[in-house]
Amino acid sequence: MTNTLISSTPPTRPLFRITNLWREEKARGVLIQVLVMAGFFAAIAWLIGNVMANFAALDKSFGFGFLWELPANYDINQTLIDYNSQDTHARAALVGLINTGLVAILGIVIATVLGFTLGAMRLSSNWLVAKFAYCFVEFTRNVPVLLHILLWHGIIIHTLPHPRQALGLGNSIFLSNRGFYIPRPVFEDGAWVLFAALIVGIAIAVLVRRHAKTIRDTTGRSIPVFWIGAIAIIGLPAIAYVAAGTPVSFELPAFRGFNYQGGLTLIPELVALTWALSIYTAAFIAENVRGGILAVHKGQREAAESLGLRPNRVLTLVVLPQALRVIIPPLTSQYLNLTKNSSLAIAIGYMDLVATLGGITLNQTGREMESMLLVMLIYLAISLFIASLMNWFNRSVRLIER
Repeated sequence: MTNTLISSTPPTRPLFRITNLWREEKARGVLIQVLVMAGFFAAIAWLIGNVMANFAALDKSFGFGFLWELPANYDINQTLIDYNSQDTHARAALVGLINTGLVAILGIVIATVLGFTLGAMRLSSNWLVAKFAYCFVEFTRNVPVLLHILLWHGIIIHTLPHPRQALGLGNSIFLSNRGFYIPRPVFEDGAWVLFAALIVGIAIAVLVRRHAKTIRDTTGRSIPVFWIGAIAIIGLPAIAYVAAGTPVSFELPAFRGFNYQGGLTLIPELVALTWALSIYTAAFIAENVRGGILAVHKGQREAAESLGLRPNRVLTLVVLPQALRVIIPPLTSQYLNLTKNSSLAIAIGYMDLVATLGGITLNQTGREMESMLLVMLIYLAISLFIASLMNWFNRSVRLIER
């Protein structure tokens, strides 16, 4: 009998190949992301290396010490803080940043009021009011914003009279082609009481509003929140003003020599830029408001009217709270656009951040890379701040599902 030897050999495993990863969906997704990130960082490294090589060829260094060099050697036509041409470039950049913030804040407030008003007018049952709003919105938003800025600047410069023949509103406000002159508040000792009273009044108004909402949701009873809030916000500071011995006075502008002295001066460039950006942005906000109101089903309005609510109460209590959920996201974009469009101020000579740090400082110091990098980072920080505030507000009014 012959013994047969049976040898068992283990099965061979397939060799690992990169194509196996590519066929697997999850592995392929990770691999693509790794390759994209590697390509991105490689491009950044190449750009940095190219910049450093060019700097070395031009015998230049990279740094931000130029900001503290004395003097800046240029004047700024609009200053909210103390500044003169002998200050540093950092001080000049700060003045430009404040000027940019001033235009952005004023523009956002004016554009919001005008936008919501025009949006409501677009839906008015009055034919003349609706058509006027329609024509205004269509004309304004279809003309480039730079043309609006140049138009309003030209109107102020060439239409208003010289300071000697300035248009007076009473004895305290004067309008001329060199600027608008208004009273300037002068804060004396004890003025902090007014600010404290204002903060307390705002806090009371917020608490009353929340308490009124709770009562309305539980009992259906309505509380005059607006009047209580108005009394708290206006009445408390007024009482504090009298109790503290009137610690705030007003310095009125007066014509002396060839121009007005004293008070606050709003230069034509500031007025033209703020107004042009406001009406341009308001046209887009009006369409956002109109779309948000139309997004609320008409059954909501009809149900509220059947309960006997007046039209203004229907709008404020039923329509707008629901419409805000549609209005706020595009409204955020309009606020960001207004802030960034303020950089067009250089076209009419308004000294904002771009005109100071990104303009004269850049030309005088030759630090184009550092100056433009700072300008971009500052605008990025401002935009992110506005977006974060609007996102917080959006979360507070969104519909929470159970």
